[in-house]
Amino acid sequence: MSAETSAGYIKHHLQNLQACSTEAGWAFNTADNPTLCSGNFWALNVDTLGFSIGLGLIFLWIFRSAAKKATTGVPGKFQCFIELIIDFVDTNVKDTFHGKNKLIAPMGLTIFVWVYLMNLMDLIPVDYIPGLAHWMGVPYLKIVPSTDVNITFAMSLSVFILIIFYSIKVKGVGGFTKELTMNPFNHWAAIPINLVLEGAALIAKPISLSLRLFGNMYAGELIFILIALLGWVQLPLHFGWAVLHLLVIFLQAFIFMMLTVVYLSLAHEDH
Repeated sequence: MSAETSAGYIKHHLQNLQACSTEAGWAFNTADNPTLCSGNFWALNVDTLGFSIGLGLIFLWIFRSAAKKATTGVPGKFQCFIELIIDFVDTNVKDTFHGKNKLIAPMGLTIFVWVYLMNLMDLIPVDYIPGLAHWMGVPYLKIVPSTDVNITFAMSLSVFILIIFYSIKVKGVGGFTKELTMNPFNHWAAIPINLVLEGAALIAKPISLSLRLFGNMYAGELIFILIALLGWVQLPLHFGWAVLHLLVIFLQAFIFMMLTVVYLSLAHEDH
C-alpha cells in the first residue's frame, strides 16, 4: 500500500459524517466534497450525535431493566453486575465528595457508564461498521463519540456550568467573588493577580477535562487505524493493543467521573 493511499485511508477514517447549512439548504459532506462543512459554524457531526445519543439510550434501558427486575431475594448475575457498578461509583463518590447533594452520585454513575460505553466503541475493528455504512452509501462514519472534541468539550462545559452554579449557591455571589479575588494572596492590592491566577485555574478545569479524554481516545483510535494498514498480519498487534486499550477505556471513564466529583466537591466547600 502506497504512502498516498495510506494517508487517504487514515484521513477517511478520521473524517466525521457532517451535515451543515448551505445556501442551497442543509447538506451532507460527500466523498466528492469532503470539506463541504469545514469551517461552517452550523456544521453537525451527525455520526457523533447519533452514536452518543444511542449509547445513552442503551445505558438508560439497561439500568431501567435491572431496576424493574431487581429482587430482594437471591439476585441474578445481571442484577449483581449492575449492583457492582453502582456500589463502585457510590463508594468513590462518598470517599471524594464531602458536601450534601443528591445529584452527585447519579450524575457520577451516568458519566462513568456513558463515557465507558462511548470509549468501548473503540474496540470494534475500524473497518466493520464504517465499511457497512459505505456499502449502504454513507461515505463517512466515526463510531467512537469520545474521539470527537465537540462531545468531550460539551460534557466538560456542562460540568463547568454546575461548578459555577454550586459555587454561587453554596458561597453566595460575594463568597464566590472573594474566592476569585482574594486567593492566594489575601490583600486588596493583589486582586488583579489573584483574578488572573484563579480565573485561569477555573477555566482550565473544563478544558483539561475535555482534552484529556479526547486526546487519549483519539490517539487510541489512530493506533488502531495504523495497525489496520498492515492487512491480515494486524491480528496479533490488534489483539495486543485491544487488551491494553481495555485499561485505557476504563481509566478514562473513571478519571472523567472522579475529576467531575472533585471539582463539584470543591464548589461545595464554603470555608
